[in-house]
Amino acid sequence: MVTSLVFFGAGGLLALLIRAQLATPDEHFITRNAYNELFTIHGTTMIFLFIVPFWAGLANFVVPLMIGARDMAFPRLNAASYWFFLFGGAGMFLSFFASGGAAKAGWYSYPPLSEKFYSPGTGQDIWILSLHLVAISSVLGAINFLCTIHNMRAAGMSWMRIPLFVWAVEIYSILLLLAIPVISTALTFLLLDRQVGTHFFDPSNGGSAVLYQHLFWFFGHPEVYIIILPAMGVLSEVIPVFSRKPIFGYKAIAFSTVAIGFYSMLVWAHHMFSVGLPNFLNVFFMLSSMVIAVPTGVKIFNWIATTWRGNLILDTPMLWALGFLCVFTIGGLSGIFLAAFPVDWQVTDTYYVVAHMHYVMFGGGVFGVFAALFYWWPKIFGRLLDERLGKMQFWLVFIGFNLTFFPQHMLGLMGMPRRNFTYSHHGLWETYNLMSSIGSGIMAIGFLVFAANVVKTSRSGPRAGNDPWIADTLEWYTTSPPPEHNFDRVPYVTSARPLRDLRRRLAQADAVG
Repeated sequence: MVTSLVFFGAGGLLALLIRAQLATPDEHFITRNAYNELFTIHGTTMIFLFIVPFWAGLANFVVPLMIGARDMAFPRLNAASYWFFLFGGAGMFLSFFASGGAAKAGWYSYPPLSEKFYSPGTGQDIWILSLHLVAISSVLGAINFLCTIHNMRAAGMSWMRIPLFVWAVEIYSILLLLAIPVISTALTFLLLDRQVGTHFFDPSNGGSAVLYQHLFWFFGHPEVYIIILPAMGVLSEVIPVFSRKPIFGYKAIAFSTVAIGFYSMLVWAHHMFSVGLPNFLNVFFMLSSMVIAVPTGVKIFNWIATTWRGNLILDTPMLWALGFLCVFTIGGLSGIFLAAFPVDWQVTDTYYVVAHMHYVMFGGGVFGVFAALFYWWPKIFGRLLDERLGKMQFWLVFIGFNLTFFPQHMLGLMGMPRRNFTYSHHGLWETYNLMSSIGSGIMAIGFLVFAANVVKTSRSGPRAGNDPWIADTLEWYTTSPPPEHNFDRVPYVTSARPLRDLRRRLAQADAVG
């Protein structure tokens, strides 16, 4: 988890360099090649080295506690998974020093741009091998989570009594096992094309560049929900605690998690509307993409219903959860437009897509990450983070995020293509790009505030106690931080809110006594 946050900082620095280059027209702050390397490694870092492994790191700590287990099923497999991830990430950044520099073909590296003729350096090969190591890490972690959740739950904890975050990790793990082999196959074929002379993706020799896109996005769209589902699981834990109400529609949220996982495997080609698929396929993927909004909407309305007439406590975890609801909904609405292929044809490969992607991936993933950090930090480290600094960080990031990415919708509608390393004076392009760059600086200040918060509270933060939030799940039953064996004894689970049940039994016993 800590390592993924370090990669988040590194990816954020790359993003600041990108926004510095685009702040004004005809800028040459960095070279064309350097710009291509920056946006390639930035995207790869944020998706493969930050958000996905962060959820794995958090779940390694939280899931055994939430289900009443002593540890993960295979602790040594956990350790192996971490080292594969670390070496893969280190290789990715060391590729900047390779012959020809780092990979330059974008985070999804479509051929022919990623083939040897157009990307002759070794950076692209290192990128492929690094992702293979990260993929192995993800598969090992997913196997461990599934074995732990299926076999190590506390007595009485049936499937309808497990916490909703654990439901999210369950589907997250299944999606990883289904999707990772497909992207690994695509990357292996690409490496063979580059190094052995095969022609899997070379149309001039009987291959198909579109095949790579199918393989990549068959992984890539489930990857969106691999990122988002754990964040949704976090909201399902945070919102009821800070609304002082039980979650509205536990079963609906659990089953919608399963439905999202299922539908996420059926919509990959909506990323490919512009490649010339037959219209009946375009219609199928358009409709299936709109259907997936239904279980997502079920979650959002259930979260809103949970807050309705609740005793809202606007501590920092709740602010991040409510921020998620706002920005992710905007990203979902722009996604509905992109799911309509006539609209997609007009805005594909423009900044409209960049804005949509960041509202979903950053607005969903990163806001969920910080909701989780502020919520479980006391359990992990035994100290509370500073609320004043936490709220300051939230508002800086929330304002900076919207200032950065909302104007990019307009840039896309005005026709500004993504991935251009510079641009000429063109209407309001200059104004909107400057707004985006200023917003990115505001966000960076927000994340520096978080770093200051961590440093300050690690030395002098107030002790958390076992259950500072008056929560309902088992992780708050043990000490903060928990002992190596997690629990001295695990209570019998009688509902999805075992700690509330225990408090009631103790209160009744005191009343009788």
